[in-house]
Amino acid sequence: MIKVYGSSNSGNCLKVKWVAERLAIPFEWIETNTTGQTRTPEFLKLNPAGQVPLIAFDDGRVLAQSNAIMLHLAEGSDLVPADAFARAKMFEWLFWEQYSHEPTIAVRIARLFYLKMKEEDLDPALKTKGEAALARMEHALRGSDWLVGETITLADIALVAYTRNARKGDFDLTPYPALVAWIARVEGALGLEKTA
Repeated sequence: MIKVYGSSNSGNCLKVKWVAERLAIPFEWIETNTTGQTRTPEFLKLNPAGQVPLIAFDDGRVLAQSNAIMLHLAEGSDLVPADAFARAKMFEWLFWEQYSHEPTIAVRIARLFYLKMKEEDLDPALKTKGEAALARMEHALRGSDWLVGETITLADIALVAYTRNARKGDFDLTPYPALVAWIARVEGALGLEKTA
C-alpha cells in the first residue's frame, strides 16, 4: 500500500488524496506538518526538497510534486483523456495551475488565513494576478462544464484544490458564476463537502 505524506491544509496534498480516493487506490495518509516535519533528517531522506505531497511505495521508490503524483496514479484511468490533443490541453492546465494559479491563490490563502497576516503586509500583485487567474478560468468555463472535454479530468482536480477556498484568500467569487458552478460540479464528482 502506498503512503501519502501530506498536510490537510494543502490543496496540493489534497488533490493527490482525491485522485487516489476517486480511483479507489488504497493508501495510508500520513499527516505531515510542513513547518517542522518536512525538515527532519528522516523526511529529507525521502524528499531532499523538504516538500509534501510525497508518496512512498512498498518497494522504496518515492515520488514528489503533486501533479506528477496525480499523473502517475491516474495513468490509464478516465481522469486522463485518451485523445492526444485533449490530453495535451489537460497538461496545459496542469502547468498553468502551478505557474500562474497556485503561486497567487494559494499564497494569499496561506498568508491571510493560516498565517493571519494583514493585507497591507502582502504584495498587492498577489491579488491582481489571482483575480486574473480566476477570470481566465471563468472565461474557459463559460459554456463548458469541465476544463477539458466532457467529463472531469486531472485539470479540474488540480485547479479546484485552491479555487474552492479562494475566499480564504479574500477573493470574491461573485463575479465568476461559471467558476462557482464548476466548483460545485467538481466537488460533487469527488464527493467533497460543498464550499462555494
